[in-house]
Amino acid sequence: MRDNDISRRRLLGTAGAAGATGLVFGAAGGAAAHAASSDSPTPLTAIGTTGVAFHGTHQAGITDPQQAHGHLVAFDLAPGAGRKEAATLMRRWSALAADLMAGRPAGDGDTGVALDAGPSSLTVTFGFGRTFFDRTSLVAERPVQLDPLPDFSSDRLDRKRSDGDLWVQIGADDALVAFHALRAIQKSAGDAARVRWQMNGFNRSRGATATPMTARNLMGQVDGTGNPKPSEPDFRRRVFVPDETEHAWMAGGSYAVVRRIRMLLDDWEKLPLRKQEQVIGRRKADGAPLTGGSETTELALDETGRDGKPVIPANAHARISAPEQNGGAAMLRRPFSFHDGIDADGTPDAGLLFICWQADPLRGFVPVQRKLDRGDALSPFIRHEASGLFAVPGGPAKGEYVGQRLLEG
Repeated sequence: MRDNDISRRRLLGTAGAAGATGLVFGAAGGAAAHAASSDSPTPLTAIGTTGVAFHGTHQAGITDPQQAHGHLVAFDLAPGAGRKEAATLMRRWSALAADLMAGRPAGDGDTGVALDAGPSSLTVTFGFGRTFFDRTSLVAERPVQLDPLPDFSSDRLDRKRSDGDLWVQIGADDALVAFHALRAIQKSAGDAARVRWQMNGFNRSRGATATPMTARNLMGQVDGTGNPKPSEPDFRRRVFVPDETEHAWMAGGSYAVVRRIRMLLDDWEKLPLRKQEQVIGRRKADGAPLTGGSETTELALDETGRDGKPVIPANAHARISAPEQNGGAAMLRRPFSFHDGIDADGTPDAGLLFICWQADPLRGFVPVQRKLDRGDALSPFIRHEASGLFAVPGGPAKGEYVGQRLLEG
């Protein structure tokens, strides 16, 4: 057994014993205060000890709680690489991801970046782009759901930062754990694949609010209230590909639409609060509809004010994107915010790494985005700068790697 294996496992064992006390960290903040004033090491809190299983019906990173730190990276297979090389790469990546998500080192060449941390809810999710099927001579297995997304009027897409043969989503509640996984995945690609583009994102850290709540985006809006819930009877039908799908290798999988959406924050922040709320259709303070209630209260779309106009304006983002306004079309949004610095003119390069999951993007993302494109009040304040669509296979069983049923079927 390697020395770093021993130290990491001892650490995780200590953290597991401390898990019960760590649960009060977010609510009371006592552990943080103790750590700042004590010379003795503080055991890992529940944030560090939480692990996510790599194997299962679905890949991790889809329905798991949003993590505080994320990386998105797309690869293109190297010239001359085909199905055989892709299978070898996915086998290697899957074994690596399983180790990392369990809190184990990344093999003999581990950099030690995450040596002191627990798994920290790390998830590594793999997907295939449309061009992957050309490169691997598997065009007959390419689902129609991977047809190119239509053009939208708000698109200002940088093709160099869009699409890709392979896509990897990494999320963790610790920044070093997330970076460690990104670096390990990149190094493990070897000569088989080259990075096409890479993006970094973040969310609010778990425990930063007195009670759990939906995250806010960089516009300050509660973002993700309308997501389908796992408790809803049609959740699986909306998010995951059914077992009786045409392409058996996608059973239990999902489709991810990835968009880098620049927020024009200087323009947005000039709007008075009331106008911002009308653009969104929800109160900024708590995410509740303008028609009242709490964040989870359904939109009263028929309610009018004293002036006879809808309380939630006809072009409000929440109204236009609501499933009931789109024939039931829904998608599970699981984004990260991003901030990549300040441009020369003082404009922040910031916004949303939009990631949405659905069983069929032709029935999920596309119809909703088309409707938003025709009259969303939010459109003048955002710009879509990069885009990708990826088929994300179901989770691997023990002894399998991601995509094995496609590449060896």
